[in-house]
Amino acid sequence: MPQRDETEISRLLALARAGSSGAREDLFSLAYDELKELSRVQRMRWAGNHTLQTTGLLHEAYLKIVGAEAVDWRDRAHFFAVASLAMRQILINYAEQRLAQKRGGGAVVVPLEEANPVAPEVAEELLALNEALDRLGAMNERQRRVVEHRFFAGLTIAETAEVLGVSGATVSRDWALASAWLRRELSDAGFGPADPGLES
Repeated sequence: MPQRDETEISRLLALARAGSSGAREDLFSLAYDELKELSRVQRMRWAGNHTLQTTGLLHEAYLKIVGAEAVDWRDRAHFFAVASLAMRQILINYAEQRLAQKRGGGAVVVPLEEANPVAPEVAEELLALNEALDRLGAMNERQRRVVEHRFFAGLTIAETAEVLGVSGATVSRDWALASAWLRRELSDAGFGPADPGLES
């Protein structure tokens, strides 16, 4: 991202922290292309179909982000981490709806651009990963956050270190340990090979 945009994002982040809803909307508009790419990656990971539209997931994330009562986005990396976690929560909701449909649970599904972004064959894997992340968090909260930022937000080692306030070496170590642990958990649950995004 050009330095000019970085500076503008920093300015808008400060205004958003001060309570400006207009700044939130301007921030989202400025970061739209990067957020759309993040949305595309998440859709491809769980839908396996690059032709599916990404804007639905992006706009749902937008409503979740802009509608938050309070924000504490410290910097660009933190903003994108928050956006990615919003997408993760949305995808989990759709995975749960997929399984409810499969089991005849009668859940009401709100269409996302006329298509659930989570493919039926990966809904259980996505939920298994989510549950494994919760278990990881109970053992080591920082490692869970490293995985969220690296895997879901696509942040670099340096960006993740900045968000968490730790060294890059710490993030690298946590990422290696946590991703290996998650791969074992998913393998033990009958899923595998694990998503290449979890490779250390």
